[in-house]
Amino acid sequence: MKKYGLVILVALLAFSCDSEDDNSDTERVLVEQTLIVSDNLYGNGDEGLVSQNMVITNQNAWDALIAQLDSVNNVSDHFSETAIDFSLYTVIAVLDEIKGSGGHSLELSIMSNTENILVHVTDLAPEGNATTVITQPFIIVKISNSDMPIVFE
Repeated sequence: MKKYGLVILVALLAFSCDSEDDNSDTERVLVEQTLIVSDNLYGNGDEGLVSQNMVITNQNAWDALIAQLDSVNNVSDHFSETAIDFSLYTVIAVLDEIKGSGGHSLELSIMSNTENILVHVTDLAPEGNATTVITQPFIIVKISNSDMPIVFE
């Protein structure tokens, strides 16, 4: 009788465990990204850009963003590239809120699952003393085009 009890217990445990295949739809895969720029605006907000996440899929929107970023200081000089082939790439731009000190930056982690491209934004704050200059951190990357929606986390 004890043998049957042990067999039943082992069977219950085996069938109650989730298999890895059951969670395959939530697996995340790293999306390759190319950094265009990670910098700060120093115009004390005069650029008129609020904290926002942008997905840019065409040349007109890209030109408008560059013009607004360059409205006070010519920051596009620091871009690794400005000529984007939108038939191949999508641009992701993240602008942080205006900060009362320097040393802030943004970092992106871009993953995909079976349904979405997920963009996780990390705000990196300075450790210790920071300059007392007003800044607005921003980061711009490009990824290969996809039909999946882009979701910011």
